[in-house]
Amino acid sequence: MPDTAPDPAPAAEKPQGAAASLLNGLSVLEAFSATTRPLLGVTEISEIVGLHKSTVSRMLAGLTEAGYVQRDLDSGRYRLGLGLIGLAGPLLSELDVRRAALPHLEELTQSTGETAALAVWNGSAAIVVEQVASPHQVKHSATIGTRYAKFASSSVRVFLAELPASEVDRLLRSGAVEREGYSGPGDDPVFRHLDIVREAGEAVNDGETTFEEYGVSVPVRDYRGKIVGCITVSAPRSRVQYRGNQADLAAAVRRAAATVCARLGWAPEAEGPE
Repeated sequence: MPDTAPDPAPAAEKPQGAAASLLNGLSVLEAFSATTRPLLGVTEISEIVGLHKSTVSRMLAGLTEAGYVQRDLDSGRYRLGLGLIGLAGPLLSELDVRRAALPHLEELTQSTGETAALAVWNGSAAIVVEQVASPHQVKHSATIGTRYAKFASSSVRVFLAELPASEVDRLLRSGAVEREGYSGPGDDPVFRHLDIVREAGEAVNDGETTFEEYGVSVPVRDYRGKIVGCITVSAPRSRVQYRGNQADLAAAVRRAAATVCARLGWAPEAEGPE
């Protein structure tokens, strides 16, 4: 009788090189969430994650140097390090501002008829973390996770305006933030432009990224006055020009951002009498 058993399915290709090292390191960190014990030894972690002790030991050495784990001097075992708090901090802030902003993004879209979005800064780009799309058939929108790294983007300029000039220069020189013909501090007008953005508290993209797009962005600040995001309204440039409602859109975004700032515990100091 012939053997009619199906061929075995090919084994999934395992990550190699740097990808494997990264996944192994993450597995080691995840081991601490698989037990209630705050301190774990190399052998214990090896058993939890299914990696050889030598691999675990090598991963722990690198994670210790990065501050993600800490070795207990008395027992020689390891605990999670304070570096993880810094790593998770931007995510926690993002979740707070996203939760605070969503109902006001919905109101913003309802009042303007255009797409409202919230972005956060990841160190070199503005990342969309929430969006309420325009009800119009013709609209500008971006999926959550969309990354903006062009200087011409209004959201990018809002974040850059909060950074030291040396950091802006580094981002532009490295190409992490894209701008053609950047000539450096003292020569390039970007720094004066960012001063204007900071003073005005908003940035406008009037066909600068693409001819068809109009956008206005306003920063969102937490209780410390630190920028934790920005709210943007995006619309087809032709519709904005036809309606002539640039000032109305900017005012609506400013109101929404001010409301979210207040929910996060920040409000600008009241101006005294002239």
